[in-house]
Amino acid sequence: MKLFLLDLDGTFYLDSQLYPWSLPFMNALKAKGIKHLFLTNNSSASREFYADKITQMGLETQPSDVFSSTTATIQYLQRRHPEERVYVLGTPDMERELVAGGITLVQEEPDIVLLGFDKTLTYDKLRKACFWVRAGKTYIATHPDINCPMKEGPIPDTGAMIELIAASAERRPDLIIGKPNPPIIEALFEQYPYQRDEIAMVGDRLYTDIQTGINGGIISILVLSGETTREMYDAWENRADFVFNNLGDIIDHL
Repeated sequence: MKLFLLDLDGTFYLDSQLYPWSLPFMNALKAKGIKHLFLTNNSSASREFYADKITQMGLETQPSDVFSSTTATIQYLQRRHPEERVYVLGTPDMERELVAGGITLVQEEPDIVLLGFDKTLTYDKLRKACFWVRAGKTYIATHPDINCPMKEGPIPDTGAMIELIAASAERRPDLIIGKPNPPIIEALFEQYPYQRDEIAMVGDRLYTDIQTGINGGIISILVLSGETTREMYDAWENRADFVFNNLGDIIDHL
């Protein structure tokens, strides 16, 4: 194994609390010469934010060590819609990353409606998005996660916002970029020179993290430290390549 793709929330940390096994796991990867990349669907914050957060937790991390659904969305828009104008439901962090990536953001007459994990969502933003979605504009979402795990309990994520817009505009996204969908996998392989059998996806969610491994033809490793319980996994129709309680339990199998 040459590269581990690591989910963050529920896998490496929970909200602002680092799991006790995370740093020992990272030290074990380093000792074995195995690379890592933090792969998150959360589009509410920038790669710089995640790098600073992880660094403050005790693991020095650069923005280039983080690959988010926003990162993949930017690559997709640059490649497929380089001249098109985008109306975005997203946080200021997400907007800054899009602009830095050369994406043109507008408030009126967009070509594309882009839905991210918008913790700054307002009724006016939602109203405009539904109007343009009804008008037939291309509609893209960064990822499908229904909830985002927090210490106090899950909070509504982009998947929940997709359902809200669908109830009003009677339309779902034309494309969802993030895990487990092909665009984020394609973006990774465009940027990183690894073979599929050299990469493992590690995460706590069946329908995003583990399905990413299945869809991408890479090794999938489920950890039971976050959303998924053993009972949920046993009832699931697909299988991960490996199942561990947490990252720490993987160390002896590296």
